[in-house]
Amino acid sequence: MPRESGAGERRVALVPKVAERLIAKGLDIVVESEAGLAALIPDQHYTDVGATIGNPWDADVVVKVAPPTDEEIAKLGRGTTLVGFLAPLAHPEVVQKLDAAGVRAFAMESIPRISRAQSMDALSSQANVAGYKAVLLAADRSTRFFPMLTTAAGTVKPATALVLGVGVAGLQALATAKRLGARTTGYDVRPDVADQVRSLGAQWLDLGIEAAGEGGYARELTEDERAEQQKRMTEAITGFDVVITTALVPGRPAPRLVTAEAVRGMRAGSVIIDLAGETGGNCELTEPGEIVVKHDVTIASPLNLPATMPEHASELYSRNISALLELMIDEEGRLAPDFSDEVLDKSCVSGKGEPTGGES
Repeated sequence: MPRESGAGERRVALVPKVAERLIAKGLDIVVESEAGLAALIPDQHYTDVGATIGNPWDADVVVKVAPPTDEEIAKLGRGTTLVGFLAPLAHPEVVQKLDAAGVRAFAMESIPRISRAQSMDALSSQANVAGYKAVLLAADRSTRFFPMLTTAAGTVKPATALVLGVGVAGLQALATAKRLGARTTGYDVRPDVADQVRSLGAQWLDLGIEAAGEGGYARELTEDERAEQQKRMTEAITGFDVVITTALVPGRPAPRLVTAEAVRGMRAGSVIIDLAGETGGNCELTEPGEIVVKHDVTIASPLNLPATMPEHASELYSRNISALLELMIDEEGRLAPDFSDEVLDKSCVSGKGEPTGGES
């Protein structure tokens, strides 16, 4: 496990508890010096469980969080296996460089969303962190209480929160906002998630437009559907104090759900947290990575929210990594990926035909 080089990336691919479990299965774990410091994990915690501090780039398998830089790809030998977030749809050039270098790479984003692979679903584990933290950011920026408060000075009405896009992040946002006392409403173009929204005590916003797609994602709307969706959405958004957006379409720019007109119609002091900033944002006025105030409405588009909670985000991600690694190794701890397995076949994005250091 090397030290992450990306700006602001505080997560690690293996926490000591998970490293210890892999060591018990016969693997040798090499951790780059100070790799865990950003996640508040000193080297000693790794050596205490049997890991070695050294050069991770010579290992048979290198595990990371963020996609590798060109300099990091150059450190990977032909036949090395790389596991991590690789952004194969957003940044195909990374996969092409890995393939050219003879690196067998497994993208955590490409793990199929099937029941058997739930323990490896890093997108979902990190989306849970993002959904939770988004609500805390909204509460911090809001000029209003989330819960209803009854005081000697009178009663304060609870804030109203709308979550657009009800995947894992959206459901966690709804649950967290509800726990804080807000009146919550969820919206998605996939009508089959309405029951999940209601199970969290939230209301369902029905705009009459459906776009269920494959793999648990929404399909891209037609031009007419987008126009009608925006018209109805603009009318609905103006009634909420907090709007949290999480809508994504794999490999495409984020759909625009919150128009400038909708922002103008919101009450002064309202808050929008846009979790789709990395692919352009769901709000027309979003500035990815920034917090801005437009028409007296605060619009925040934080990037890589899971990295702001590195302890638990790393713990969850490590379990995802471990579950995938355990699928690749045999009973003696040797690397022996079986590509007849759907999970390994679909998550391998480069070098599928390359022999690796752990294979005979």
